[in-house]
Amino acid sequence: MALLRLCFISLLIAANTVLHVVPLLIVSMLKAVLPSDRLRKASNPVLTGLAESWIGVNSWAVDRFTGTRVDVEMDASLRMDGHYLMLANHQSWVDIVVLQKVFNRRIPFMRFFLKRQLIWVPLLGVAWWALDFPFMGRHTPKQIARRPELAGRDIETTRRACEKFREIPVTIVNFVEGTRFTPAKHARQGSGYRHLLKPKAGGVAFVLDAMGEGLHAILDATIAYPAGRPSLADLLAGRVPEVRVHVRHRPIPAEFLGGDYQNDRAFRVRFQRWMNGLWHEKDPDVERLLAR
Repeated sequence: MALLRLCFISLLIAANTVLHVVPLLIVSMLKAVLPSDRLRKASNPVLTGLAESWIGVNSWAVDRFTGTRVDVEMDASLRMDGHYLMLANHQSWVDIVVLQKVFNRRIPFMRFFLKRQLIWVPLLGVAWWALDFPFMGRHTPKQIARRPELAGRDIETTRRACEKFREIPVTIVNFVEGTRFTPAKHARQGSGYRHLLKPKAGGVAFVLDAMGEGLHAILDATIAYPAGRPSLADLLAGRVPEVRVHVRHRPIPAEFLGGDYQNDRAFRVRFQRWMNGLWHEKDPDVERLLAR
């Protein structure tokens, strides 16, 4: 039964993807040749509307055919015309499905920073490109040590993306740990958190620097899976009985707007201390969600 459900929902989502990506690419190509900046901006709501429709159908399919219950604690007021930075813990590809289900059409369309290799995902890669998702190199410290210019490329990608995002309502999503949680990664890091990996502050700092006062607030999302970390196949097969999410609204500290994270060591230390503080609050939130 689980295998049949997995195959059925996968086919449904694939058909939904084709149905939405084809018109999205047509609108994107038309946008590229439009003669004025005003007309190009006018096409953005059409693109995001198609993407939100795609998410809506996928969320309906998960609701209708899997039985997964998403329990949300919302300690935030949401608005569709805002500019948000969302910070979230990361355990599975299911995290993205859950965030899209919780927030679709309640806040501006969410853009994720993606690994550059994901642009080759069939259909979705070009859709993410058309929707201005930033693609990052995600270089290792050893690679950056050998070639320091690699770090500069990702910073420049962040700046270019944020320049576009200033002009439209947007939610920029950052999985601060930089990778999905596994017990092996947790042990290798020597993480001081029970349910989290160490936060990586650089990406958050670069977004705050590039967006400046254009961001209205931070949405701090904590995701927990009481039955254990699932795979996407587990979700589609109906093997994820419940997901618990807590969302907290946080103001953006004025002291961190316009700082030079890369070159100002004192600023970098203060910023990392702030990020670590957020994670020290998030860790017991995960514990509470799992226990509840």
